[in-house]
Amino acid sequence: MSVEKVETSFHLNFEAIELLQKALQTSFFDAYLEQVENLLDDYQIQVLEGTPDEPTVQRLQEIYQVLKEQKLEAEEIRKLAQLLLLKGTQKEPVQANHQLTPDSIGFLFVYLIEQFYSNKKEPLTIFDPSVGTGNLLQTLLTNLALSGYDVTGIGIDNDEVLIAIAAATSQWIQTDAKFYHQDALQQSFDTQVDVVVGDLPVGYYPIDSIAGSFEMVAKTGHTYAHHLLLEQGMKKTKEDGIGLFLLPSNFLESDQSDRFKEWLGKTAYLQGIIQLPDELFKHKASRKSIVILQNKGPKAQQAKEILVAQLTTLKDPQKINQFFQQVAKWKKENI
Repeated sequence: MSVEKVETSFHLNFEAIELLQKALQTSFFDAYLEQVENLLDDYQIQVLEGTPDEPTVQRLQEIYQVLKEQKLEAEEIRKLAQLLLLKGTQKEPVQANHQLTPDSIGFLFVYLIEQFYSNKKEPLTIFDPSVGTGNLLQTLLTNLALSGYDVTGIGIDNDEVLIAIAAATSQWIQTDAKFYHQDALQQSFDTQVDVVVGDLPVGYYPIDSIAGSFEMVAKTGHTYAHHLLLEQGMKKTKEDGIGLFLLPSNFLESDQSDRFKEWLGKTAYLQGIIQLPDELFKHKASRKSIVILQNKGPKAQQAKEILVAQLTTLKDPQKINQFFQQVAKWKKENI
């Protein structure tokens, strides 16, 4: 990846987004969508009733002329889009559940998928039921493709702006993915997927009548949304399929953990828990772990020993490499 090209493209795209935001008097994220649409339309600027004005159009044309010559690869565009959206969240703060999933976690997911699906000749479909702006899913799609996989994606989110960003970014990167604006618990698609992933929103799901159709429904009160999304995701995953989820680190001790454990005993195997570094979280209560689940099926079995690992940092390549070796050794000996 050319860091220099990405940096140059970032500054030019950010300037263009700010110009569009000011001209259209809109939010940063709506201006981002307008910018991506212009790029996809062969760098054409949409002018309606004199907006943007002539000086803005002239500057945008100058920017686009330089951008045309950048020739970024898919992973470079993904990184660029992530940087722009991160900058956007600094200008316009978003809910904690809408924050982008860091690349470092996405790369861990890539590695884990490679461990469970070593046959690159078999196509893979990956589903994210709370896709947000799509950075986690796009990280998987671009990097697995770079590793030689034939991979497609499906993303669902109930936020209209976030799913529009995810779809537009996917078109920009040219990944093979479909996106649906809907509540993942109320509607879905017919495809059975190989892998489900999720940086799941933590909190309560407000519609008890919908929650009542799930096995993890709470005995009293509202049910955890992350429990319901996890169950829905695993329902859409094939026999023997894998689920990789970011969950609160206390997920086995929470007040609704008994419902999770009951569901788990009937449906899937808990294959691993990877505690993420404290450095990723501002508060102890917000700490999360990667939870590895596998649907029951003819080729699946409970690991002889569940992978229990703690990553102390994601800043030290040596420690990350040691973790990779630990996972590979565990996989060979236990599954």
